[in-house]
Amino acid sequence: MNHLLLFGSVGATEVIIVALVVLLLFGGKKIPELMKGIGKGVKSFKDGMKGVEDDIKEANKEEEKK
Repeated sequence: MNHLLLFGSVGATEVIIVALVVLLLFGGKKIPELMKGIGKGVKSFKDGMKGVEDDIKEANKEEEKK
């Protein structure tokens, strides 16, 4: 049975090739901006998940009080 693995068999050569393609497509000046945008997106996602977790915990506490 074949299993689809995300990044399961990615080696160093593939990572280097992807990095070179990204460098060619976006150029050296755009990469820091791109990484900054990705970082902001990840931070926003984590903050949103923390908010959802807090809401769930608060709802559980209210249920326990009843």
